[in-house]
Amino acid sequence: MASTAPTLPLNDDRTIPAIGYGTGRLTDDNAPELVALALECGYRLLDTAARYDNEGGVGSGVRESSVERSEILVTTKLRGSEHGRESARQALEGSLTRLGLDYVDLYLIHWPLPRIDKYVESWETMIALRDEGKIRSIGVSNFLPEHIDRLERETGVLPAVNQVERHLEWPQNDLVAYHAERGIVTQAWSPLRRAGSVLESSVVASIVTRHGVTPGQVALRWHLQSGVVPIPYSSNRKRIASNFAVFSFELSEDEMASLATLNSGDRMGGDPLTHEEF
Repeated sequence: MASTAPTLPLNDDRTIPAIGYGTGRLTDDNAPELVALALECGYRLLDTAARYDNEGGVGSGVRESSVERSEILVTTKLRGSEHGRESARQALEGSLTRLGLDYVDLYLIHWPLPRIDKYVESWETMIALRDEGKIRSIGVSNFLPEHIDRLERETGVLPAVNQVERHLEWPQNDLVAYHAERGIVTQAWSPLRRAGSVLESSVVASIVTRHGVTPGQVALRWHLQSGVVPIPYSSNRKRIASNFAVFSFELSEDEMASLATLNSGDRMGGDPLTHEEF
């Protein structure tokens, strides 16, 4: 069995692995094998969502793995169509049934949907579900500071995690700093920008040559040294292993500074103020 990743502290006295395996494009058919493979490679953080329609396959991969359930942190997310006080409770029960698990380690609100304006009452339900033991930690995804400030103001409870789009072209430095001030862990979805052209840049290429690593490993190492938990996705067996093998080298301050020049402000996903997914 491969070694596992170091962990970061959460603001609820739990911890989270420094890197996770994203399952957003997996299906119930291929998820069991690939999730089990990721666990074999050393991943202990798995990221799925009700909206991905693959919770059954991810849960099967957890059960088919030789890794003890207690060592695995399973994340899933509340979809937009299930925001609300009672519907959020029903949504978690549905996720647990599909996953085949008694609890999830991390439950996130997938998008804030401010027009619908039910994220606070959904959050209140998630707090209760955490207190009942059905969730270990609660967090959000794609939230802005104004949304998080409102959660704290109205409930007194900050998210443990905010999972947001973050990559070399959209580093969201101000948001990462805001999270750090409040003890919130930043997770990065699409941390490689779907292996976009930025990974072919001369800046990345020079670092690749210097360390004898892949462009993807450079980008993931940049996240780690920024204190961010990347959630890379791949269905390629070699790349799943490669994405995890990022703990044997370190980027210098000059290399981190050179990677910062790749910030183009070019995002892939929607604006959390207006984007809606149900």
